[in-house]
Amino acid sequence: MSAQEADPELTVSGRPVSAHLEDVREISQRMVGHFLETVAPCNTLPGDALGGDVAAVTRVCSELATRMLDGGEETGSDIEQVGAAAAQWAREGVPIDTIQHAIHEGFKLGFDLVLANATTSDHQSLVHLARRLLDILDTISATVSVAYVRELKAVVSEHHTAVHTLTSALLGGNSNSTMARECGVPIADSYHVLAVHIPPHPDEANRKLNPKVVARRKLRRVQAELATRCGDRALSLLSVDGGTILLPVDEFDDAALEFLVKWLTDAARTPIEATVVQAGLRRIPEAADEAHELLDMVQRLQFDAGLYRFDDMALEYQLSRPGPARDFLGSLLDPLEEYPEFLETLKTYIATNLNRQRTARLLHVHTNTVDYRLKRIGQLIDFDPTQASGLWYLRSAMVARGHRDADTVPRRVAR
Repeated sequence: MSAQEADPELTVSGRPVSAHLEDVREISQRMVGHFLETVAPCNTLPGDALGGDVAAVTRVCSELATRMLDGGEETGSDIEQVGAAAAQWAREGVPIDTIQHAIHEGFKLGFDLVLANATTSDHQSLVHLARRLLDILDTISATVSVAYVRELKAVVSEHHTAVHTLTSALLGGNSNSTMARECGVPIADSYHVLAVHIPPHPDEANRKLNPKVVARRKLRRVQAELATRCGDRALSLLSVDGGTILLPVDEFDDAALEFLVKWLTDAARTPIEATVVQAGLRRIPEAADEAHELLDMVQRLQFDAGLYRFDDMALEYQLSRPGPARDFLGSLLDPLEEYPEFLETLKTYIATNLNRQRTARLLHVHTNTVDYRLKRIGQLIDFDPTQASGLWYLRSAMVARGHRDADTVPRRVAR
């Protein structure tokens, strides 16, 4: 549509709106200068981006807006150029809010140029102009968003694959500097190796919901929280049930590990249990096995959720080693096999740190019932669980019993 044929509703001071924006190059230069002053993050763009592709895209957007104001449609080449630029900025790490803010600032600047030539008689034209500009802004913003998100997903996927490859290599003892450079992820000298158990979310048992979907959402929340708290420093292999996390020792102290497990628990919305072993690069595979052995004991002994270290469980770990002592201790509880409710009471009593009231609540029985069962346990196996000496043996027997029939512990380490 020519200037003479322009929509009469889009005229200002008797001239088509596009006529006030016809010097696209000068306007584009003014817009880029405006971005430098008002959109601070643009100063972080790499190289000559502001003077090059930003200016070029600004010019394309200006030409596109001018043509659409004259009643024309966007052309494929123009929109493709805008989308390509958005994809490039996504790969370079330019924040999407910076890009969208710059676009809106450009439209505001263009609108101000038109307003500068408007008179009181142009009110109705300006109303129509505002509506048309919103349509054009919608077209450009949608193009930028779609291209940016598509490229960002590709970047994230590439990074995830690289991290997965490197983590698998570290856990398998096959890492080297070449792989680190190829993955683009720095390797630390030593790591905290965390074995993590993520219990089912309560909604996974809800028959009205798809348990697989609930579990995947739980995992995504945990992964997002891990990324938020640790960024690229965390290397992990996680499933809906748990897995392994590697954290550089020089960047995470004991307090940070404690907080991390609490944050992950909040994100999962289910109590997470974790164990940690520190190791240099060459010992990571062995440390992962040790951490998962400790985690298995934490679960067998029904410990509360939280983070456990090797020092916290040295006795339990030693009792799990094969030998005649373990066989003897493991056999102490054999008389209770005919009384499963007694065995469950003993496990819960030990797990609650000898709290009779809490044991009763967890078992849904009266406190007197707990007292009776503890007394009968003492009569059946000649070790009184209410006495310190007897309890020490029974606690040790619980650990040994869990390992009596197997010399190795099932691993949760993804290889």
